[in-house]
Amino acid sequence: MSQFQIKQLFDGNRMLHDCILTVENGAVTSLLHDQALGSDALDGIVCPGFIDTQVNGGGGALFNHDQSLDTLDRIARAHRQFGTTALLPTLITDKQSKMVKAADAIAEAIANNHQNIIGVHFEGPHLSKTKRGIHAAGSIRHIDDAALNTYLRQDLGKVMLTIAPEALSPDVIKELTAKGVIISLGHSNADFETVVAAIAAGARGFTHLFNAMSGLKAREPGMIGAALTQTEAYVGIITDMQHVHPANCRLAVNCVGPQRLMLVTDAMAHVGSTMQSMTWEDTVITRHGDKLLTEDGTFAGSCLDMAGAVKNMVNQVHLPLADALQMATSTPAQFLNSKDRGFLKSGCRADFIQLNSHFSVQQCWINGKVSSVQG
Repeated sequence: MSQFQIKQLFDGNRMLHDCILTVENGAVTSLLHDQALGSDALDGIVCPGFIDTQVNGGGGALFNHDQSLDTLDRIARAHRQFGTTALLPTLITDKQSKMVKAADAIAEAIANNHQNIIGVHFEGPHLSKTKRGIHAAGSIRHIDDAALNTYLRQDLGKVMLTIAPEALSPDVIKELTAKGVIISLGHSNADFETVVAAIAAGARGFTHLFNAMSGLKAREPGMIGAALTQTEAYVGIITDMQHVHPANCRLAVNCVGPQRLMLVTDAMAHVGSTMQSMTWEDTVITRHGDKLLTEDGTFAGSCLDMAGAVKNMVNQVHLPLADALQMATSTPAQFLNSKDRGFLKSGCRADFIQLNSHFSVQQCWINGKVSSVQG
């Protein structure tokens, strides 16, 4: 049994002070607050490890370029240094053969009890070509039995699938969600009614709010309007302050709330590396300060990390720290129906991090044991 004395702790719901956290066999067994602490108590802020549902790459590796356990390890290590202790490696729209290879790599990670990889996110290929962004038009396609068989594998952990609701009928959405697939809506030009029908059929959330989705107009709310008003849905948002203006980040918080608005990075290989440029399809993705652009100026994922996402919500959107931390921990855990992550309470995994006042990760614990935060 291990005990941690902590001056300030966010438990997934609220900020607590002067805490004693007890861990045994990799799980939290108790959390007491307003306790008398010794001189060696941890300072800064301790919180559950961050959970990122949209991670294309990191550490110089991109999942679309290489679907292997080594790539998954590199990505996980890169993001762990920024506080992410659980993530969904994300495969951007690609050929079916690449989807199968990606699924096999995820299955290998899950079988090996990988500490950070908890599932997979297939972003596409059932999307709108009009709102495809950097997704290859030639790989966007209708769903078929091969794709269904991949999504319904039982060895992948959490399976998240981003679809355009105009590309997948409510009946298919209902079938997939009934079998455990987490449907998120994005890269879509659908009208409001089509989006609402997809939510009613079981779609659980929205992928990168405001980006690559039909806009909000006076007489047509579009997907953005649906995301801001559907009270049962979760909403991902990229808070690098490049994809979304700070005022729109504030609007999203005001409409959706930190209980359903979750931070995502949409990170590419550049995160946790010195990489400046990489090839993508028939173009090159280059880092320009805090944003990634293709040669024609199209946004191409991000170079954002989760600690940076939290920092931006506090410093630029002026959100209370507890709200920003909730959006990075317990909210994505609940979106994924993950019962043992995202909180520091009895029975949950002892995955937690220590942040300093500048939101840099000082230490990371996985199953209650210190884990390296070096990429």
